[in-house]
Amino acid sequence: MKELEYPFDSEWILKKKKSIKRSLLADNRSRIKKKIAVLGGSTTSDVIAALELFLLEAGIEPEFYESEYKQYWQDAVFGNPELDSFAPDLIYIHTTVRNVDFTPTVRMSPEEITAALDERYARLEQMWQALDRFRCPIIQNNFEMPFFRLLGNRDVWDVHGLSNFVNRLNEKLYAYAQSHEGFYINDINWLAGNIGLEKWADTKYWYMFKYAMSLEAIPPLAFQTAAIIRSIFGKNKKCIAVDLDNTMWGGIVGDDGAENLEIGQETGTSQAFYEFQQYVKAHKDLGIILTVCSKNEEENALAGLNHPEGAVRPDDFTIIKANWEPKSINLENTAHELNIMPDAIVFADDNPAEREIVRQQTQCAVPEIGEVTDYIRVLDRSQYFEVTTLSEDDLKRGEMYKANIQRAQAQASFASYTDYLLSLEMTAEIAPFKDVYLARIAQLTNKSNQFNLTTLRCTQEQMTDFAASPDHITQYGKLVDKFGDNGVVSVAVGQRGKHPKTGEECLDIILWLMSCRVLKRDMELAMLDGFVSQAKAAGYTKLIGRYLPTAKNKMVKDFYPDTLGFSAVSASDDGCTVWELDITDYENKNHVIKVN
Repeated sequence: MKELEYPFDSEWILKKKKSIKRSLLADNRSRIKKKIAVLGGSTTSDVIAALELFLLEAGIEPEFYESEYKQYWQDAVFGNPELDSFAPDLIYIHTTVRNVDFTPTVRMSPEEITAALDERYARLEQMWQALDRFRCPIIQNNFEMPFFRLLGNRDVWDVHGLSNFVNRLNEKLYAYAQSHEGFYINDINWLAGNIGLEKWADTKYWYMFKYAMSLEAIPPLAFQTAAIIRSIFGKNKKCIAVDLDNTMWGGIVGDDGAENLEIGQETGTSQAFYEFQQYVKAHKDLGIILTVCSKNEEENALAGLNHPEGAVRPDDFTIIKANWEPKSINLENTAHELNIMPDAIVFADDNPAEREIVRQQTQCAVPEIGEVTDYIRVLDRSQYFEVTTLSEDDLKRGEMYKANIQRAQAQASFASYTDYLLSLEMTAEIAPFKDVYLARIAQLTNKSNQFNLTTLRCTQEQMTDFAASPDHITQYGKLVDKFGDNGVVSVAVGQRGKHPKTGEECLDIILWLMSCRVLKRDMELAMLDGFVSQAKAAGYTKLIGRYLPTAKNKMVKDFYPDTLGFSAVSASDDGCTVWELDITDYENKNHVIKVN
């Protein structure tokens, strides 16, 4: 829904929130369901209402628990039967500077102020540790600057200033986040500064309704919070596709010539285009795939990308589509070649007519980027690529996709597919979960949709619990070939269970997924071999596999019988199927991948 994209009308969203929700729910989109506990230090009803809209738009259907006013700490530390039975998938602690509950005075010694600081922080840490019983992600607001400065400009650096106190408290929050996985800071300090403190808080609403912020600030807060939640649950975008002429540089390369493009340091406009190129290129280090989608001759496009004053080069882009096909078709083809869904692409184009065509004919995100001076602001504020985890695989993702294209090109030269697979010289590391890979493993469960048999979404904490449990068998798969390292590409978890018909003990595969970039390379067979080996060592004689259909995983509907040789156990009217494999006399199926 375009009205929920940045920049949005806060007043309109709050006024129309009920009708917007009805419209979103009427679209019959497939959404993941998540239970979110909101523990608030102020009135949070409108925050939750706006948050729900942005999550629905992102493909997440939330169910909320809302604490009573200012009972966030008590709910967390002492427990609450309603909260405990709710069993949240994520906890959002919505506190603000109103909850700091301490103001230093000039009569206090530095030691007294530090003691007060440590006391306030200790209460927060006690709360976070108590909430660890839910084994789910926690989002904690930091604290925005106070709306008054008793010491004026001195307030920020003098130990007696409240601004100084808040900054020191925030630093303690950041240190905790750095050392605790699954704990995330919602930077309302930045948000309040971006909106402006004059507009962020309305004391009238605080005194009347205990709203810690103005009504105008609620949708931006909800949007930012939704971006973190969206990222945690794998709903981030994966790719930036950029137009070239008047988007990556000023001018039309085919008409003006590459030597006459506006890019570099000579003018304000050329600097704006250069900084936008820098901004786009920086996303490579976040694991975002960069592509080109431009109506152009390829030769001219490459000349523009090789401009000596530019910040990008052709090698920075995994795919370059420079031709005269409709951009909507090029974007669909790009998604197909990358093996991602079109809705994972963000398309940046200066031309409003082209933007509207792509918006109408594809599922790509198409921000209204406006003038070149607005490009960075609009993309950045849209928070398509919110970073909650950053693994080694993220840093190499662009190279991984380029290598995949090389593999596809190499395949064409082989008459036998088996010979092609052998030519890749594949080596796999297949083993129970290791701590070093847990972040990537959890990331995969929330991002993989097509090759995901049960679409079970797990946090890193849950994966850690699986790895430590005697009732679970875990396995990851890491694949390397002559073109490069694919990283961790497959994850499986089995749980001790009972056969659905005979009642005998078996290993129930509750999660099996694989990155689509390694499809049809027999990695699934190597994973099964390793899984069976672990299962037999644990005394199991049968595996149970389940397929739970979604809008995106139809490709694995018949994976268990057709690829792995499982036999049917049952099927239900909703498309869910159950399969079994007797592993008593199992023989390895992988013959092309060397497993370490």
